[in-house]
Amino acid sequence: MTLPSDFSALGVDENLLKALADLEYKQPSPIQEQSIPILLEGKNLLGTAQTGTGKTAAFALPLLARIDASQRYPQMLVLAPTRELAIQVSEAIKSFAKYLPRIKVLAVYGGQPMYQQLKALNSGVQVVVGTPGRIMDHMKRGSLKLERVSAVVLDEADEMLRMGFIDDVEFILGATPPACQCALFSATMPPAIRRVAKKYLGDAQEVQIASRTSTVDQIEQHYLMMRSNQKFDVLTRILEAEDYNGTIIFVRTKTATTELAEKLEARGLSAAALNGDLSQQLRERTIDRLKRGQVDIVVATDVAARGLDVERISHVFNYDIPFDTEAYIHRIGRTGRAGRKGKAILFVCPPERRLLKTIERATKREIPVMPIPSGELIGARRIETFKKKLHDTLEHQTLQPMRELIQGIAKTDEIDMTDLAAALAHQLQEKTNLFPKLANIQTPSLDDRKQRRDRDRGERGERERNTEPMTRYRIAVGRKHNITPRDIVGAFTNEGRINIRTIGRISLFTEHTTVELAASLSEKEVKQLQGIKLRQHDIKIQEMSGSSAPRDKKPFKKSGPRTDRDKGAASSRKKSSSKPFIPKRHN
Repeated sequence: MTLPSDFSALGVDENLLKALADLEYKQPSPIQEQSIPILLEGKNLLGTAQTGTGKTAAFALPLLARIDASQRYPQMLVLAPTRELAIQVSEAIKSFAKYLPRIKVLAVYGGQPMYQQLKALNSGVQVVVGTPGRIMDHMKRGSLKLERVSAVVLDEADEMLRMGFIDDVEFILGATPPACQCALFSATMPPAIRRVAKKYLGDAQEVQIASRTSTVDQIEQHYLMMRSNQKFDVLTRILEAEDYNGTIIFVRTKTATTELAEKLEARGLSAAALNGDLSQQLRERTIDRLKRGQVDIVVATDVAARGLDVERISHVFNYDIPFDTEAYIHRIGRTGRAGRKGKAILFVCPPERRLLKTIERATKREIPVMPIPSGELIGARRIETFKKKLHDTLEHQTLQPMRELIQGIAKTDEIDMTDLAAALAHQLQEKTNLFPKLANIQTPSLDDRKQRRDRDRGERGERERNTEPMTRYRIAVGRKHNITPRDIVGAFTNEGRINIRTIGRISLFTEHTTVELAASLSEKEVKQLQGIKLRQHDIKIQEMSGSSAPRDKKPFKKSGPRTDRDKGAASSRKKSSSKPFIPKRHN
Protein backbone atom coordinates (compact mmCIF):
# COMPACT_ATOMS: atom_id res chain seq x y z
CA MET A 1 0.00 0.00 0.00
CA THR A 2 1.40 3.37 -1.07
CA LEU A 3 0.60 6.02 1.52
CA PRO A 4 -0.17 9.59 0.38
CA SER A 5 3.17 11.30 1.07
CA ASP A 6 1.76 14.83 0.85
CA PHE A 7 -0.61 14.12 3.77
CA SER A 8 2.26 12.50 5.66
CA ALA A 9 4.26 15.73 5.34
CA LEU A 10 1.39 17.56 7.06
CA GLY A 11 1.78 15.32 10.12
CA VAL A 12 -1.27 13.07 9.58
CA ASP A 13 -1.27 9.88 11.70
CA GLU A 14 -0.12 6.70 9.93
CA ASN A 15 -3.40 4.86 10.58
CA LEU A 16 -5.26 7.75 9.01
CA LEU A 17 -2.87 7.68 6.04
CA LYS A 18 -3.84 4.05 5.42
CA ALA A 19 -7.50 5.03 5.29
CA LEU A 20 -6.68 7.87 2.88
CA ALA A 21 -4.84 5.41 0.65
CA ASP A 22 -7.92 3.15 0.59
CA LEU A 23 -10.03 6.18 -0.35
CA GLU A 24 -7.54 7.07 -3.11
CA TYR A 25 -6.69 10.47 -1.69
CA LYS A 26 -3.61 11.60 -3.61
CA GLN A 27 -2.81 15.08 -2.35
CA PRO A 28 -4.41 17.55 0.06
CA SER A 29 -6.73 20.28 -1.17
CA PRO A 30 -5.85 23.91 -0.28
CA ILE A 31 -8.19 23.96 2.74
CA GLN A 32 -6.70 20.67 4.00
CA GLU A 33 -3.13 21.80 3.44
CA GLN A 34 -3.62 24.97 5.49
CA SER A 35 -6.00 23.69 8.20
CA ILE A 36 -4.47 20.35 9.24
CA PRO A 37 -1.21 21.75 10.75
CA ILE A 38 -3.13 24.44 12.69
CA LEU A 39 -5.58 21.95 14.20
CA LEU A 40 -2.80 19.43 14.98
CA GLU A 41 -1.17 22.14 17.12
CA GLY A 42 -4.42 22.45 19.11
CA LYS A 43 -5.22 25.97 17.91
CA ASN A 44 -8.66 27.34 17.06
CA LEU A 45 -9.46 27.77 13.37
CA LEU A 46 -11.73 30.08 11.38
CA GLY A 47 -11.96 28.75 7.82
CA THR A 48 -13.63 30.38 4.83
CA ALA A 49 -14.18 27.92 2.00
CA GLN A 50 -16.96 26.86 -0.32
CA THR A 51 -18.77 23.54 -0.12
CA GLY A 52 -17.06 20.67 -1.93
CA THR A 53 -13.49 21.81 -1.13
CA GLY A 54 -12.68 18.97 1.29
CA LYS A 55 -13.51 20.62 4.64
CA THR A 56 -14.50 17.35 6.31
CA ALA A 57 -11.02 15.84 5.93
CA ALA A 58 -9.50 19.20 6.88
CA PHE A 59 -10.93 18.99 10.42
CA ALA A 60 -11.53 15.25 10.83
CA LEU A 61 -7.95 14.05 10.18
CA PRO A 62 -6.20 16.22 12.81
CA LEU A 63 -8.97 15.97 15.42
CA LEU A 64 -9.36 12.18 15.13
CA ALA A 65 -5.64 11.79 15.86
CA ARG A 66 -6.14 13.45 19.26
CA ILE A 67 -9.03 11.23 20.45
CA ASP A 68 -8.42 8.82 23.33
CA ALA A 69 -10.16 5.63 22.20
CA SER A 70 -9.96 4.12 25.69
CA GLN A 71 -12.43 6.74 26.96
CA ARG A 72 -16.08 6.10 26.05
CA TYR A 73 -17.46 9.62 26.25
CA PRO A 74 -17.91 12.27 23.50
CA GLN A 75 -14.62 14.04 22.79
CA MET A 76 -15.41 15.56 19.38
CA LEU A 77 -18.64 17.31 18.41
CA VAL A 78 -19.53 18.40 14.85
CA LEU A 79 -22.56 20.63 14.20
CA ALA A 80 -24.15 20.52 10.74
CA PRO A 81 -27.16 22.51 9.47
CA THR A 82 -29.11 19.58 7.96
CA ARG A 83 -29.60 15.90 8.61
CA GLU A 84 -28.24 15.04 5.15
CA LEU A 85 -24.98 16.86 5.84
CA ALA A 86 -24.76 15.31 9.32
CA ILE A 87 -25.08 11.83 7.80
CA GLN A 88 -22.55 12.62 5.08
CA VAL A 89 -19.99 14.02 7.55
CA SER A 90 -20.39 11.10 9.98
CA GLU A 91 -19.90 8.57 7.15
CA ALA A 92 -16.78 10.42 5.99
CA ILE A 93 -15.34 10.44 9.55
CA LYS A 94 -16.05 6.71 9.87
CA SER A 95 -14.15 6.05 6.66
CA PHE A 96 -11.17 8.10 7.92
CA ALA A 97 -11.21 6.25 11.28
CA LYS A 98 -11.19 2.84 9.58
CA TYR A 99 -7.82 1.82 11.08
CA LEU A 100 -8.22 3.63 14.42
CA PRO A 101 -9.14 1.05 17.08
CA ARG A 102 -12.41 1.30 19.02
CA ILE A 103 -13.41 4.80 17.85
CA LYS A 104 -17.19 5.10 17.45
CA VAL A 105 -18.92 7.81 15.43
CA LEU A 106 -22.62 8.64 15.83
CA ALA A 107 -24.90 10.89 13.77
CA VAL A 108 -27.86 12.38 15.65
CA TYR A 109 -30.62 14.26 13.84
CA GLY A 110 -34.35 14.78 13.84
CA GLY A 111 -36.55 12.26 12.05
CA GLN A 112 -34.64 9.26 13.39
CA PRO A 113 -36.10 7.37 16.37
CA MET A 114 -34.73 8.79 19.62
CA TYR A 115 -34.30 5.36 21.25
CA GLN A 116 -31.70 4.34 18.64
CA GLN A 117 -29.60 7.40 19.41
CA LEU A 118 -30.03 6.99 23.17
CA LYS A 119 -28.86 3.37 22.97
CA ALA A 120 -25.77 4.34 20.97
CA LEU A 121 -24.90 7.21 23.33
CA ASN A 122 -25.28 4.97 26.38
CA SER A 123 -22.96 2.37 24.83
CA GLY A 124 -20.26 5.02 24.46
CA VAL A 125 -19.16 7.10 21.46
CA GLN A 126 -16.18 9.40 20.97
CA VAL A 127 -17.45 11.45 17.99
CA VAL A 128 -20.93 12.95 17.71
CA VAL A 129 -22.13 14.63 14.51
CA GLY A 130 -25.55 16.24 14.62
CA THR A 131 -27.98 19.02 13.85
CA PRO A 132 -28.33 21.77 16.49
CA GLY A 133 -31.94 20.92 17.34
CA ARG A 134 -31.34 17.23 18.08
CA ILE A 135 -28.07 17.96 19.92
CA MET A 136 -30.01 20.30 22.23
CA ASP A 137 -32.69 17.63 22.75
CA HIS A 138 -30.07 15.19 24.00
CA MET A 139 -28.43 17.84 26.17
CA LYS A 140 -31.78 18.58 27.87
CA ARG A 141 -32.41 14.87 28.39
CA GLY A 142 -28.97 14.46 29.93
CA SER A 143 -28.08 11.79 27.37
CA LEU A 144 -25.33 13.99 25.86
CA LYS A 145 -22.91 15.80 28.16
CA LEU A 146 -20.37 18.18 26.69
CA GLU A 147 -18.28 18.84 29.82
CA ARG A 148 -15.39 16.70 28.50
CA VAL A 149 -15.61 17.53 24.80
CA SER A 150 -12.13 18.53 23.65
CA ALA A 151 -12.98 19.70 20.11
CA VAL A 152 -16.08 21.20 18.48
CA VAL A 153 -16.58 21.96 14.78
CA LEU A 154 -19.20 24.20 13.14
CA ASP A 155 -19.61 23.05 9.55
CA GLU A 156 -21.30 25.45 7.09
CA ALA A 157 -21.97 28.02 9.78
CA ASP A 158 -23.50 30.53 7.35
CA GLU A 159 -26.18 28.02 6.43
CA MET A 160 -27.00 27.51 10.13
CA LEU A 161 -27.41 31.27 10.40
CA ARG A 162 -29.65 31.36 7.32
CA MET A 163 -31.83 28.57 8.72
CA GLY A 164 -32.25 30.35 12.06
CA PHE A 165 -30.06 28.02 14.19
CA ILE A 166 -27.54 30.58 15.39
CA ASP A 167 -29.09 30.89 18.89
CA ASP A 168 -29.08 27.09 19.26
CA VAL A 169 -25.43 27.02 18.18
CA GLU A 170 -24.50 29.59 20.81
CA PHE A 171 -26.35 27.60 23.47
CA ILE A 172 -24.38 24.46 22.55
CA LEU A 173 -21.03 26.27 22.40
CA GLY A 174 -21.76 27.79 25.79
CA ALA A 175 -22.01 24.30 27.29
CA THR A 176 -18.53 23.22 26.09
CA PRO A 177 -15.41 23.61 28.27
CA PRO A 178 -13.55 26.96 28.01
CA ALA A 179 -10.39 25.16 26.87
CA CYS A 180 -12.25 23.27 24.13
CA GLN A 181 -10.62 23.55 20.70
CA CYS A 182 -12.98 25.13 18.14
CA ALA A 183 -13.07 25.13 14.35
CA LEU A 184 -15.61 27.07 12.34
CA PHE A 185 -16.05 26.65 8.58
CA SER A 186 -18.26 28.86 6.48
CA ALA A 187 -18.62 29.78 2.80
CA THR A 188 -19.23 33.41 3.78
CA MET A 189 -18.58 35.45 6.92
CA PRO A 190 -21.63 37.60 7.71
CA PRO A 191 -21.45 39.79 10.86
CA ALA A 192 -23.41 37.29 13.00
CA ILE A 193 -20.89 34.54 12.23
CA ARG A 194 -17.99 36.89 12.93
CA ARG A 195 -19.58 37.70 16.31
CA VAL A 196 -19.85 34.01 17.24
CA ALA A 197 -16.27 33.40 16.12
CA LYS A 198 -14.97 36.32 18.19
CA LYS A 199 -16.89 35.16 21.28
CA TYR A 200 -16.03 31.45 21.20
CA LEU A 201 -12.90 31.13 19.05
CA GLY A 202 -10.92 34.05 20.46
CA ASP A 203 -7.62 34.55 18.63
CA ALA A 204 -8.32 31.82 16.07
CA GLN A 205 -6.03 31.26 13.09
CA GLU A 206 -7.78 32.28 9.87
CA VAL A 207 -7.68 30.29 6.65
CA GLN A 208 -9.26 31.72 3.52
CA ILE A 209 -9.55 29.71 0.34
CA ALA A 210 -10.29 31.62 -2.86
CA SER A 211 -14.04 31.53 -3.30
CA ARG A 212 -15.20 29.04 -5.88
CA THR A 213 -18.12 31.31 -6.52
CA SER A 214 -15.84 33.31 -8.80
CA THR A 215 -14.29 30.39 -10.68
CA VAL A 216 -16.25 27.12 -10.42
CA ASP A 217 -14.01 25.89 -13.23
CA GLN A 218 -15.22 22.31 -13.05
CA ILE A 219 -18.84 23.31 -13.65
CA GLU A 220 -20.08 24.22 -17.09
CA GLN A 221 -22.87 26.76 -16.61
CA HIS A 222 -25.66 27.72 -19.03
CA TYR A 223 -29.00 29.49 -18.87
CA LEU A 224 -32.16 29.36 -20.96
CA MET A 225 -34.72 32.14 -21.22
CA MET A 226 -38.34 30.97 -21.32
CA ARG A 227 -41.83 31.64 -20.10
CA SER A 228 -42.96 29.79 -17.00
CA ASN A 229 -45.44 27.61 -18.93
CA GLN A 230 -42.61 26.42 -21.21
CA LYS A 231 -40.38 25.07 -18.45
CA PHE A 232 -41.48 21.45 -18.46
CA ASP A 233 -41.28 21.04 -22.24
CA VAL A 234 -37.82 22.60 -22.26
CA LEU A 235 -36.69 20.37 -19.39
CA THR A 236 -37.80 17.13 -21.07
CA ARG A 237 -36.11 18.12 -24.32
CA ILE A 238 -32.81 18.84 -22.58
CA LEU A 239 -32.97 15.58 -20.61
CA GLU A 240 -33.43 13.74 -23.91
CA ALA A 241 -30.66 15.65 -25.69
CA GLU A 242 -28.02 15.57 -22.91
CA ASP A 243 -25.76 12.70 -21.89
CA TYR A 244 -26.42 12.75 -18.17
CA ASN A 245 -25.85 10.33 -15.34
CA GLY A 246 -27.39 11.40 -12.02
CA THR A 247 -29.34 14.67 -11.99
CA ILE A 248 -30.75 17.04 -9.37
CA ILE A 249 -33.55 19.42 -10.33
CA PHE A 250 -34.04 22.28 -7.85
CA VAL A 251 -37.47 23.82 -7.24
CA ARG A 252 -38.65 26.27 -4.58
CA THR A 253 -41.47 24.42 -2.81
CA LYS A 254 -42.11 20.98 -1.39
CA THR A 255 -45.28 20.62 -3.43
CA ALA A 256 -43.37 21.32 -6.64
CA THR A 257 -40.93 18.46 -5.96
CA THR A 258 -43.74 15.90 -5.93
CA GLU A 259 -45.62 17.40 -8.87
CA LEU A 260 -42.57 17.62 -11.13
CA ALA A 261 -41.28 14.15 -10.19
CA GLU A 262 -44.68 12.64 -11.04
CA LYS A 263 -44.78 14.44 -14.41
CA LEU A 264 -41.28 13.18 -15.27
CA GLU A 265 -42.20 9.62 -14.30
CA ALA A 266 -45.26 9.87 -16.55
CA ARG A 267 -42.82 10.63 -19.40
CA GLY A 268 -40.98 7.40 -18.66
CA LEU A 269 -38.08 8.97 -16.75
CA SER A 270 -36.73 7.58 -13.48
CA ALA A 271 -37.43 10.38 -11.01
CA ALA A 272 -38.08 10.83 -7.27
CA ALA A 273 -38.95 13.75 -4.98
CA LEU A 274 -36.75 14.86 -2.06
CA ASN A 275 -38.21 17.34 0.43
CA GLY A 276 -38.57 18.03 4.13
CA ASP A 277 -42.01 16.41 4.38
CA LEU A 278 -40.59 12.96 3.68
CA SER A 279 -39.65 10.82 6.65
CA GLN A 280 -35.93 10.48 7.28
CA GLN A 281 -36.09 6.83 6.25
CA LEU A 282 -37.62 7.73 2.88
CA ARG A 283 -35.10 10.52 2.32
CA GLU A 284 -32.17 8.22 3.04
CA ARG A 285 -33.67 5.58 0.75
CA THR A 286 -34.07 8.11 -2.07
CA ILE A 287 -30.44 9.26 -1.77
CA ASP A 288 -29.26 5.64 -1.64
CA ARG A 289 -31.28 4.84 -4.79
CA LEU A 290 -29.64 7.81 -6.53
CA LYS A 291 -26.19 6.57 -5.50
CA ARG A 292 -26.91 3.04 -6.72
CA GLY A 293 -28.32 4.21 -10.05
CA GLN A 294 -31.82 2.93 -9.28
CA VAL A 295 -33.14 6.46 -9.84
CA ASP A 296 -31.55 8.98 -12.19
CA ILE A 297 -33.37 12.23 -11.36
CA VAL A 298 -34.08 13.74 -7.94
CA VAL A 299 -36.35 16.78 -7.70
CA ALA A 300 -35.40 18.62 -4.52
CA THR A 301 -35.72 21.78 -2.46
CA ASP A 302 -32.62 23.65 -1.28
CA VAL A 303 -32.84 22.48 2.33
CA ALA A 304 -33.49 18.81 1.47
CA ALA A 305 -30.45 18.64 -0.84
CA ARG A 306 -28.10 20.49 1.51
CA GLY A 307 -24.86 18.54 1.94
CA LEU A 308 -25.85 15.96 -0.67
CA ASP A 309 -22.68 14.48 -2.20
CA VAL A 310 -23.32 11.78 -4.80
CA GLU A 311 -20.46 11.07 -7.17
CA ARG A 312 -22.65 10.25 -10.18
CA ILE A 313 -24.41 13.63 -10.26
CA SER A 314 -23.40 15.09 -13.63
CA HIS A 315 -26.13 17.72 -14.09
CA VAL A 316 -27.90 20.26 -11.87
CA PHE A 317 -31.01 22.05 -13.12
CA ASN A 318 -32.20 25.27 -11.51
CA TYR A 319 -35.81 24.74 -12.60
CA ASP A 320 -36.80 27.61 -10.29
CA ILE A 321 -34.12 30.30 -10.14
CA PRO A 322 -32.97 30.91 -6.52
CA PHE A 323 -33.59 34.30 -4.93
CA ASP A 324 -30.03 34.66 -3.61
CA THR A 325 -26.62 33.88 -5.08
CA GLU A 326 -25.46 31.76 -2.14
CA ALA A 327 -28.29 29.31 -2.78
CA TYR A 328 -27.25 29.15 -6.45
CA ILE A 329 -23.64 28.34 -5.51
CA HIS A 330 -24.73 25.65 -3.07
CA ARG A 331 -27.05 24.16 -5.70
CA ILE A 332 -24.52 23.88 -8.50
CA GLY A 333 -21.98 22.63 -5.95
CA ARG A 334 -23.85 19.31 -5.93
CA THR A 335 -21.97 18.55 -9.16
CA GLY A 336 -18.35 19.13 -10.13
CA ARG A 337 -17.18 18.05 -6.67
CA ALA A 338 -13.65 16.91 -5.81
CA GLY A 339 -12.32 17.83 -9.24
CA ARG A 340 -15.05 16.11 -11.22
CA LYS A 341 -16.72 17.78 -14.18
CA GLY A 342 -20.32 18.93 -13.98
CA LYS A 343 -22.97 20.93 -15.79
CA ALA A 344 -25.41 23.44 -14.31
CA ILE A 345 -28.41 24.68 -16.30
CA LEU A 346 -30.44 27.69 -15.14
CA PHE A 347 -34.04 28.33 -16.21
CA VAL A 348 -34.83 32.07 -16.34
CA CYS A 349 -38.23 33.68 -16.94
CA PRO A 350 -38.45 37.30 -18.23
CA PRO A 351 -39.22 38.87 -14.81
CA GLU A 352 -36.12 37.11 -13.40
CA ARG A 353 -33.55 38.80 -15.66
CA ARG A 354 -32.13 40.81 -12.76
CA LEU A 355 -31.58 37.65 -10.71
CA LEU A 356 -29.53 36.24 -13.60
CA LYS A 357 -27.39 39.39 -13.69
CA THR A 358 -26.93 39.21 -9.90
CA ILE A 359 -25.72 35.61 -10.17
CA GLU A 360 -23.29 36.55 -12.93
CA ARG A 361 -21.84 39.36 -10.82
CA ALA A 362 -21.47 37.06 -7.81
CA THR A 363 -19.78 34.30 -9.82
CA LYS A 364 -17.70 36.83 -11.78
CA ARG A 365 -18.55 35.00 -14.95
CA GLU A 366 -20.92 35.60 -17.82
CA ILE A 367 -23.26 32.62 -18.10
CA PRO A 368 -23.78 31.75 -21.78
CA VAL A 369 -27.21 31.08 -23.22
CA MET A 370 -28.02 27.51 -24.18
CA PRO A 371 -30.13 26.75 -27.27
CA ILE A 372 -33.28 24.71 -26.77
CA PRO A 373 -32.91 21.32 -28.54
CA SER A 374 -34.80 21.24 -31.84
CA GLY A 375 -37.07 18.46 -33.04
CA GLU A 376 -34.38 17.36 -35.50
CA LEU A 377 -31.81 17.01 -32.71
CA ILE A 378 -34.23 15.03 -30.54
CA GLY A 379 -34.99 12.73 -33.49
CA ALA A 380 -31.26 12.19 -34.14
CA ARG A 381 -30.71 11.34 -30.45
CA ARG A 382 -33.57 8.85 -30.47
CA ILE A 383 -32.23 7.16 -33.61
CA GLU A 384 -28.77 6.95 -32.03
CA THR A 385 -30.25 5.35 -28.89
CA PHE A 386 -32.28 2.96 -31.03
CA LYS A 387 -29.16 1.89 -32.97
CA LYS A 388 -27.24 1.36 -29.73
CA LYS A 389 -29.96 -0.94 -28.39
CA LEU A 390 -29.86 -2.95 -31.63
CA HIS A 391 -26.08 -3.33 -31.45
CA ASP A 392 -26.25 -4.33 -27.76
CA THR A 393 -28.87 -6.96 -28.61
CA LEU A 394 -26.77 -8.33 -31.46
CA GLU A 395 -23.72 -8.50 -29.21
CA HIS A 396 -25.20 -9.98 -26.06
CA GLN A 397 -28.26 -12.05 -27.05
CA THR A 398 -28.62 -15.47 -28.65
CA LEU A 399 -30.67 -14.73 -31.78
CA GLN A 400 -30.63 -17.98 -33.75
CA PRO A 401 -34.26 -18.96 -32.89
CA MET A 402 -35.41 -15.46 -33.90
CA ARG A 403 -33.42 -15.59 -37.16
CA GLU A 404 -35.12 -18.83 -38.09
CA LEU A 405 -38.54 -17.38 -37.23
CA ILE A 406 -38.00 -14.22 -39.32
CA GLN A 407 -36.54 -16.11 -42.23
CA GLY A 408 -39.53 -18.44 -42.15
CA ILE A 409 -42.02 -15.54 -42.17
CA ALA A 410 -40.17 -13.82 -45.01
CA LYS A 411 -40.12 -16.99 -47.12
CA THR A 412 -43.68 -18.15 -46.41
CA ASP A 413 -45.35 -14.75 -46.80
CA GLU A 414 -42.99 -13.52 -49.51
CA ILE A 415 -42.00 -10.41 -47.57
CA ASP A 416 -38.78 -8.56 -48.28
CA MET A 417 -36.40 -8.85 -45.34
CA THR A 418 -35.93 -5.06 -45.26
CA ASP A 419 -39.70 -4.51 -45.07
CA LEU A 420 -39.95 -7.05 -42.26
CA ALA A 421 -37.16 -5.33 -40.30
CA ALA A 422 -38.84 -1.96 -40.88
CA ALA A 423 -42.14 -3.31 -39.50
CA LEU A 424 -40.41 -4.63 -36.39
CA ALA A 425 -38.58 -1.32 -35.91
CA HIS A 426 -41.87 0.57 -36.23
CA GLN A 427 -43.40 -1.55 -33.47
CA LEU A 428 -40.43 -0.93 -31.21
CA GLN A 429 -40.54 2.84 -31.62
CA GLU A 430 -44.30 3.39 -31.37
CA LYS A 431 -44.05 4.82 -27.83
CA THR A 432 -41.00 6.95 -28.65
CA ASN A 433 -41.28 8.21 -32.19
CA LEU A 434 -37.91 8.21 -33.95
CA PHE A 435 -39.09 10.98 -36.25
CA PRO A 436 -40.89 13.41 -33.92
CA LYS A 437 -42.60 16.48 -35.31
CA LEU A 438 -41.83 18.90 -32.50
CA ALA A 439 -42.65 22.56 -32.91
CA ASN A 440 -39.89 25.04 -32.16
CA ILE A 441 -40.35 26.67 -28.75
CA GLN A 442 -40.48 30.44 -29.17
CA THR A 443 -38.74 31.93 -26.15
CA PRO A 444 -38.31 35.58 -25.10
CA SER A 445 -34.96 37.28 -25.58
CA LEU A 446 -32.76 38.53 -22.78
CA ASP A 447 -31.99 41.71 -24.74
CA ASP A 448 -35.56 42.59 -25.66
CA ARG A 449 -35.39 45.82 -23.66
CA LYS A 450 -38.08 47.65 -25.60
CA GLN A 451 -40.62 44.94 -24.87
CA ARG A 452 -39.64 45.02 -21.21
CA ARG A 453 -39.97 48.82 -20.99
CA ASP A 454 -43.40 48.68 -22.63
CA ARG A 455 -44.50 46.00 -20.20
CA ASP A 456 -43.19 47.92 -17.19
CA ARG A 457 -45.02 51.06 -18.33
CA GLY A 458 -48.23 49.08 -18.67
CA GLU A 459 -47.80 47.61 -15.21
CA ARG A 460 -47.17 51.02 -13.66
CA GLY A 461 -50.26 52.40 -15.37
CA GLU A 462 -52.28 49.44 -14.16
CA ARG A 463 -51.12 49.96 -10.58
CA GLU A 464 -52.02 53.63 -10.75
CA ARG A 465 -55.47 52.81 -12.10
CA ASN A 466 -56.07 50.06 -9.53
CA THR A 467 -58.28 51.41 -6.74
CA GLU A 468 -59.29 48.05 -5.26
CA PRO A 469 -59.61 48.30 -1.45
CA MET A 470 -56.57 46.91 0.37
CA THR A 471 -56.20 45.56 3.89
CA ARG A 472 -52.94 46.03 5.73
CA TYR A 473 -51.43 43.09 7.65
CA ARG A 474 -48.51 42.81 10.04
CA ILE A 475 -46.07 39.87 9.86
CA ALA A 476 -43.55 39.12 12.60
CA VAL A 477 -40.39 39.15 10.48
CA GLY A 478 -38.30 42.09 9.33
CA ARG A 479 -34.83 43.26 8.41
CA LYS A 480 -33.18 41.63 11.43
CA HIS A 481 -34.36 38.27 10.06
CA ASN A 482 -32.66 38.92 6.70
CA ILE A 483 -36.03 39.10 4.94
CA THR A 484 -36.49 40.87 1.62
CA PRO A 485 -39.73 41.88 -0.14
CA ARG A 486 -38.91 39.29 -2.80
CA ASP A 487 -38.92 36.56 -0.13
CA ILE A 488 -42.40 37.65 1.02
CA VAL A 489 -43.86 37.80 -2.49
CA GLY A 490 -42.36 34.41 -3.37
CA ALA A 491 -43.68 32.76 -0.20
CA PHE A 492 -47.17 34.27 -0.51
CA THR A 493 -47.56 33.28 -4.19
CA ASN A 494 -45.86 29.86 -4.07
CA GLU A 495 -46.76 28.50 -0.64
CA GLY A 496 -49.76 30.70 0.14
CA ARG A 497 -51.14 30.17 -3.38
CA ILE A 498 -52.46 33.73 -3.73
CA ASN A 499 -52.29 35.75 -6.94
CA ILE A 500 -49.49 38.30 -7.14
CA ARG A 501 -52.08 40.89 -8.20
CA THR A 502 -53.59 40.73 -4.71
CA ILE A 503 -50.33 41.89 -3.07
CA GLY A 504 -49.87 45.62 -2.60
CA ARG A 505 -47.24 47.67 -0.83
CA ILE A 506 -44.66 45.96 1.39
CA SER A 507 -42.86 48.04 4.03
CA LEU A 508 -39.93 46.50 5.90
CA PHE A 509 -39.07 47.47 9.47
CA THR A 510 -36.48 46.11 11.88
CA GLU A 511 -38.73 43.72 13.84
CA HIS A 512 -41.74 43.36 11.54
CA THR A 513 -43.16 44.05 8.08
CA THR A 514 -46.48 45.44 6.87
CA VAL A 515 -48.08 43.97 3.75
CA GLU A 516 -51.13 45.22 1.88
CA LEU A 517 -53.41 42.48 0.56
CA ALA A 518 -56.56 42.86 -1.50
CA ALA A 519 -59.66 43.16 0.69
CA SER A 520 -61.35 40.74 -1.72
CA LEU A 521 -59.23 37.84 -0.43
CA SER A 522 -61.38 35.28 1.33
CA GLU A 523 -60.87 34.30 4.96
CA LYS A 524 -59.69 30.88 3.77
CA GLU A 525 -57.04 32.43 1.50
CA VAL A 526 -55.69 34.61 4.32
CA LYS A 527 -55.70 31.62 6.66
CA GLN A 528 -53.48 29.73 4.19
CA LEU A 529 -50.79 32.30 4.84
CA GLN A 530 -50.68 31.45 8.56
CA GLY A 531 -48.57 28.33 8.04
CA ILE A 532 -45.81 30.10 6.08
CA LYS A 533 -42.30 30.33 7.52
CA LEU A 534 -39.61 32.75 6.35
CA ARG A 535 -36.02 31.91 7.31
CA GLN A 536 -37.45 29.38 9.78
CA HIS A 537 -39.58 32.06 11.51
CA ASP A 538 -43.38 31.92 11.72
CA ILE A 539 -44.77 35.04 10.05
CA LYS A 540 -47.74 35.26 12.48
CA ILE A 541 -49.80 37.33 10.07
CA GLN A 542 -52.30 39.68 11.74
CA GLU A 543 -54.72 42.19 10.29
CA MET A 544 -53.96 45.74 11.41
CA SER A 545 -56.94 47.63 12.76
CA GLY A 546 -58.52 50.29 10.54
CA SER A 547 -56.54 49.19 7.50
CA SER A 548 -59.29 48.52 4.95
CA ALA A 549 -59.38 51.45 2.55
CA PRO A 550 -58.90 52.17 -1.13
CA ARG A 551 -55.22 52.26 -1.97
CA ASP A 552 -53.83 55.75 -2.46
CA LYS A 553 -50.72 56.75 -4.33
CA LYS A 554 -49.29 58.24 -1.13
CA PRO A 555 -50.74 56.14 1.69
CA PHE A 556 -48.30 57.35 4.35
CA LYS A 557 -49.14 61.05 4.10
CA LYS A 558 -52.14 61.26 6.41
CA SER A 559 -53.98 64.35 7.53
CA GLY A 560 -55.18 64.91 11.06
CA PRO A 561 -53.62 63.83 14.37
CA ARG A 562 -51.32 60.82 14.35
CA THR A 563 -51.61 57.94 16.76
CA ASP A 564 -48.57 56.72 18.67
CA ARG A 565 -48.41 53.77 16.30
CA ASP A 566 -48.38 56.11 13.28
CA LYS A 567 -45.56 58.14 14.81
CA GLY A 568 -43.54 55.03 15.56
CA ALA A 569 -44.04 53.70 12.05
CA ALA A 570 -43.12 57.05 10.51
CA SER A 571 -39.97 57.21 12.65
CA SER A 572 -38.97 53.69 11.61
CA ARG A 573 -39.52 54.54 7.96
CA LYS A 574 -37.44 57.68 8.28
CA LYS A 575 -34.58 55.80 9.88
CA SER A 576 -34.66 53.03 7.29
CA SER A 577 -34.84 55.60 4.45
CA SER A 578 -36.39 52.95 2.22
CA LYS A 579 -39.38 53.14 -0.06
CA PRO A 580 -42.29 50.70 0.22
CA PHE A 581 -41.94 47.74 -2.13
CA ILE A 582 -44.67 47.20 -4.72
CA PRO A 583 -44.48 43.83 -6.51
CA LYS A 584 -44.95 43.89 -10.27
CA ARG A 585 -48.07 42.35 -11.73
CA HIS A 586 -47.39 39.91 -14.53
CA ASN A 587 -49.91 38.99 -17.19
